[in-house]
Amino acid sequence: MAFSLLLLGVCWDPGDVPGRTVTALPTGSAGAAAAALPSDFGTAPATPSGDAGTTTARPKNSAASSALPGTSSASPSARPGPSRAASRTASRTAPPQSPTAGTPEPTRTRPPAPDPLPPSRATRLLIPYLRIDAPIMPLGLDRERRLTAPPEDKPKLVGWYRHGASPGEQGTAVAVGHLDTDRGPAVFAGLTELERGRVLKARRADGRIAVYTIDAIKSYEKSRFPSQEVYGSRGRPELRLITCGGAYDRRKGYSGNVVVFAHLTAVR
Repeated sequence: MAFSLLLLGVCWDPGDVPGRTVTALPTGSAGAAAAALPSDFGTAPATPSGDAGTTTARPKNSAASSALPGTSSASPSARPGPSRAASRTASRTAPPQSPTAGTPEPTRTRPPAPDPLPPSRATRLLIPYLRIDAPIMPLGLDRERRLTAPPEDKPKLVGWYRHGASPGEQGTAVAVGHLDTDRGPAVFAGLTELERGRVLKARRADGRIAVYTIDAIKSYEKSRFPSQEVYGSRGRPELRLITCGGAYDRRKGYSGNVVVFAHLTAVR
């Protein structure tokens, strides 16, 4: 049964109502349903442009379209060819032909995707590029079926939606963190510095580590938040990191969200 999932409390607001003017994900989000029923949303994404396996199209065989001696409809006597002796001499002295310029290089294959892992609680999130090694707490929904957030007095804590996929499990996992507090930057302050190809690691309670590779970092206004794109399953284990973003207003908080999209590429 689909139900709404709102992201609440991922940034501190020092305004009139501290901690409550957070960027909320739009009402009617498919997040909870997507996490509970990973096969109900979305399809596998297309191969990204610039993929290493893409090759140049092989050129057409020019010899097939050019005229060959003896194939013309004209009489052979009208188009005399070279003597046999000259042909033998030419074959001995002709340099070896080099490959045509359009010949593609051998296709490089990707390593096989790891098998999804069974459920196991997330314990720590590691982002080597940002030097983040943060503890994780499980998050649920409040009475209004909105996703809660880590305590505002613990800005370095990451929250993991416990009713969604666990690290490396099939489906789309969701982790949220504060952008900042009244004392300074919080755990997810540097998310916009990440780039495609960077690595995220999620440690599990069973000791295994799910390694994700970033596909994209996107920003959305609250009024245009694409719930299905963010929360929907892609037919493989994926992870979303979410924090506040956009313009800041003291009374209303941040106007949008920053979302990191990643997929499972290794298991340790």
